[in-house]
Amino acid sequence: MVQLTEIYASPRRDELYLYVDAKRGLSCVPADLLAQFGTPRKALTLVLEKHKKLARADYEEVRQQLKLKGYYLQLPPAKEAYLLDLYRAPTEARY
Repeated sequence: MVQLTEIYASPRRDELYLYVDAKRGLSCVPADLLAQFGTPRKALTLVLEKHKKLARADYEEVRQQLKLKGYYLQLPPAKEAYLLDLYRAPTEARY
């Protein structure tokens, strides 16, 4: 199945993307989700095809969500555990 898909980036959160069917646009996206997402910035238009690999999403999952809900929300990747540990670790002055 080939589907023309619009991908929007969130202005509020890095690496948060919203995929929508190009024919239906943002009309299927719930208002409360759009309020949290922020004013969508169009990132790109993509022909969604089974043989094309998506960077951080599974083709079948995206296709199913577009069919069922009319949109797919791609969340930012999880932070590496060691980076979170570094952030939480107290800093010490070493002289």
